[in-house]
Amino acid sequence: MTGSCTTSETFESLGTRLLCCRVCRERPARGPALPHEPRPIFQGSGRARLLIASPAPGVRAHRSGVPFHDPSGARLRHWLALTESRFYDPDRVAIVPMGFCFPGHDRQGGDLPPRRECAPLWRAPMLAALPRLDLVLLIGLHAQRWHLGGAGSLTGTVTRWREILAEPRRPRLLPLPHPSWRNSSWLKRHPWFEAELLPVLRAEVAALTGSPGPSG
Repeated sequence: MTGSCTTSETFESLGTRLLCCRVCRERPARGPALPHEPRPIFQGSGRARLLIASPAPGVRAHRSGVPFHDPSGARLRHWLALTESRFYDPDRVAIVPMGFCFPGHDRQGGDLPPRRECAPLWRAPMLAALPRLDLVLLIGLHAQRWHLGGAGSLTGTVTRWREILAEPRRPRLLPLPHPSWRNSSWLKRHPWFEAELLPVLRAEVAALTGSPGPSG
């Protein structure tokens, strides 16, 4: 999306305004400013029924401008049983991270947490501009704590996935671990994720995106 900043509250015009945002660079909420030029990365349209609520883009996504343009994205698409063309179709899948720009690296070389400025400024209007949403995938603790409240552990939250998914709200919520390779040991320790959660996740995604699913 390109163009000048506007005030209309459609997803497309909000996206245009978001591309103009420099708060983390010029008026940081806490701590140092973003260490590089902002490059907000997201996708979606008012027709999307599925939302991926992720932490923040990684360095590869920052370089390419494409969300989940890395091995984590390949694993996530495997979990969802979605082809790249369907995953990157904004009418099918919206991707609205907790922080829109790559936050930089910490001293150990890992990604910093999502910027604190993003969610308070942009999350409510962006979600309001997705009126057809039926399911939000909460990837990682930052998204889970924002949408569910509280400060529980990732394992404790994902273990309660059936209860959370069944709660009477719209859009429905489904917590997931991050698909990063760093979580491979977590996946091995919790085989129920692949055996029990993934079949339900894939069926939900297929119904919402028109995908044939893993056996199609």
